[in-house]
Amino acid sequence: MRIDPYSLELFISVIEEGSIARAASRSHIAPSALSRRIADLEAAIGVALLIRSPSGVQPTEAGRHAYASARAIHGRLEDMAREVQSMSGQIAGIVRLHANASAIVGFLPERLTTFKARYPLAGIALTEQISDEVIRACLDDRADVGISASGKTPAGLDSWHFADDPLMVVLPPGHELAQADNLSFAEVTRFPLVALQAGGSLDQTLKEHADAARLPLNVTVTVNSFDAQCRMVEAGLGIGIVPTSAASAFAGSRNFVRLPLRESWGSGRTLRVHAPRKSSRLKAVQALIDTLIDSKG
Repeated sequence: MRIDPYSLELFISVIEEGSIARAASRSHIAPSALSRRIADLEAAIGVALLIRSPSGVQPTEAGRHAYASARAIHGRLEDMAREVQSMSGQIAGIVRLHANASAIVGFLPERLTTFKARYPLAGIALTEQISDEVIRACLDDRADVGISASGKTPAGLDSWHFADDPLMVVLPPGHELAQADNLSFAEVTRFPLVALQAGGSLDQTLKEHADAARLPLNVTVTVNSFDAQCRMVEAGLGIGIVPTSAASAFAGSRNFVRLPLRESWGSGRTLRVHAPRKSSRLKAVQALIDTLIDSKG
C-alpha cells in the first residue's frame, strides 16, 4: 500500500470543504486531477471514503476515521519539517497563527510585514477565528501563536500584551446621539443595535454587561463581519459597538460618527498574544512572538 502525503492533504481539503470543486480551488489543482487522487487513495486503502452526490461529498464511516488519522499524520509531517528547518540555524518554516477579526483588520498586517522583512524564509499560515476558538486552538496545539480579545489566560498558555483596542460607538451623522463627546452603555442600549456574530468575544461582553445592568439589547440585525456591521449602520438600520481598529478600518468616512464608549470595560479592552507554554519554541515561532509584542514594529 502506497499513500503519499499530498493525497492525504487533498483528502483533508475535500472533507473540510464538502466539495471536490471547492477543495480543488483551495488546493490549486484541477477538479479532475483531485478526483483521480481521491480515487487512487480509496483504491490503495480498499474502501470507499466518500459519498458523492450532485450537491457535494460526505465522508463514509471509514472516511471519518481516515480524516481524523490523516489530520494527525499531516500535522506530524508539518511538525517534522518545521523542526528540521529550525535546526538548520535559520529562521524558516511555517508558523500557524490564529487571530480574531479586530487584530487582523487593525494591527496585524503591519507587524506581519515587519516579520516577513526580517525573516524572509519564514511563512505565516493565518486563520481567522473568534477569540474563544483562538484560545482553544493554542491549547490544542493547532496554533503556534494566537491573538485574541480574551481577558483570561488559561493554564498551559503564555500571554503578552499585543495592542490596546477600546470599544467605540459608530452612528450615522444624523443620529440624535451624534453630538455627544462619549456615550454610556445605558445610552446606547436605548436604540436599535447592529450586532456582530453570536459567540464572539464582543458579543459575549455586551450580553454579560447588559445582563449585569439589567439593560435590554434591542438587536435589529446580526452580521458576521465588521465591514457588514458598519455598512448596516451607514444604511440607518441601527448603531454599532465596535473595536477602534474596526471603526478606523470600516467607519472612517464622513458617513459615520465615532464616539468612545464611556465604560471602563470598553475603554480598557486589549488584544493579547498567546502561545502554548513550552520549555523551548521553534525559532520562527519565537521570532513571530517577539515581532508581535514589539509595539515599535
